[in-house]
Amino acid sequence: MTDPDRSENPSATPQAGSFADLGLPPALLRTLGEQGVETPFPIQAATVPDALAGRDVLGRGRTGSGKTLAFGLPLLVRTAGRRAEAKQPLALVLVPTRELAQQVTEALAPYAEALGLRMAAVVGGMSIGRQVAALRDGAEIVVATPGRLHDLIERKACRLGHVRVTVLDEADQMCDMGFLPQVTEALDQVRPQGQRMLFSATLDRDVDELVSRHLKDPVVHSVDPSAGAVTTMEHHVLVVHGPDRYAVTTEIAAREGRVLLFLDTRHAVDQLTRHLRASGVHAAALHSGKSQPQRTKTLAQFKNGHVTVLVATNVAARGLHVDDLDLVVNVDPPTDPKDYLHRAGRTARAGESGAVVTLVLSGQRRETSRVMAEAGVEAKVTKVRSGEQELSRITGAKAPSGTPLDGPAAPRAKNTNAPFRGLGTSKDASRGAGGTSRKSGEARKLAEARKAARVRRGG
Repeated sequence: MTDPDRSENPSATPQAGSFADLGLPPALLRTLGEQGVETPFPIQAATVPDALAGRDVLGRGRTGSGKTLAFGLPLLVRTAGRRAEAKQPLALVLVPTRELAQQVTEALAPYAEALGLRMAAVVGGMSIGRQVAALRDGAEIVVATPGRLHDLIERKACRLGHVRVTVLDEADQMCDMGFLPQVTEALDQVRPQGQRMLFSATLDRDVDELVSRHLKDPVVHSVDPSAGAVTTMEHHVLVVHGPDRYAVTTEIAAREGRVLLFLDTRHAVDQLTRHLRASGVHAAALHSGKSQPQRTKTLAQFKNGHVTVLVATNVAARGLHVDDLDLVVNVDPPTDPKDYLHRAGRTARAGESGAVVTLVLSGQRRETSRVMAEAGVEAKVTKVRSGEQELSRITGAKAPSGTPLDGPAAPRAKNTNAPFRGLGTSKDASRGAGGTSRKSGEARKLAEARKAARVRRGG
């Protein structure tokens, strides 16, 4: 994005010592103090004054850098004092996932209450009837995913003509997920002279189309490095032997403290979760096949420590904020640098430290190296095996208790390093580990039955 009319000065970020320096009203300053939020993050210090002045803002900051308050506080201030009519919100925040919508809503709720503003979350997977009712009762602020907002507009349950402030959060992911048509539709319906703010960890590709078409002379602030460049984040590539990936993953999951495990498919997530729980690890699954109440409950349990291992697809790569999450593991290596960065961004948030570990087979090293190079990440490569001290040193891995959490465990093969289907092994791998296929077992039983029949016939 090289529009010369845009003002950009990432190197001269304002060094606001407090939120009072940013021009926020007393009611918000009191609430910030009550929430324990005292010093603005760089993205907040940079963007809040421009946003309060009504400027269109284009902000890039790494995930976990405080973008929600950076756009949320000005949005609330500029909406305060007005009341929404039925079905006609005054401000709109568009986000790509249900989890991020929930997180934004919860983060802004105390500040909205302090200013007497009503909020409504509009997301898929939840009762559309309740959302229709909330809009009908009047909500000044709507936080929405594009698909559900489109559905409500189609039902004439929501009209955007009164929206004065529009925010796109994680716009690049909305484009990557195919939501560009719905996002464009929403932007075409809000007030033409309204304020637009776009915040994201990355600004590229389809995002540039949104910026050039819908933002007017935006002030650009890029104040943080990409997620993978955070100096408090360590990156490791652990080269594992195929059959041993089963045991390595289990031992990492059994570590002290929480860990987030990423896999590519819902099936693999469910299968690994069942195995971990059978091994005595407090694990739970998160993916798009779960209902929204299930996903909300699982995230709450992970945040409060009742669940120590979250096994997830990329649905958890954005919009998930968990304090003190110091380890993310790519059980399935990401094939896209942006996926790597956003997975990695679940740790080392808000200045904390953390580590990102990627498990690879020897044949995956070249592709993984390419992805990390494009992501701007330098990782330490180590060959490990289950039970080794080096694995424990890097990840805190230890042997699981082996006590099933959900009743008796299924019988296991004697070879504890048997490959785990769904973790990059073939469907027939169990045969190479001493297992017997169902088909061959059925054939053996049939042969035994025929032999018994011949004996009974005297043959």
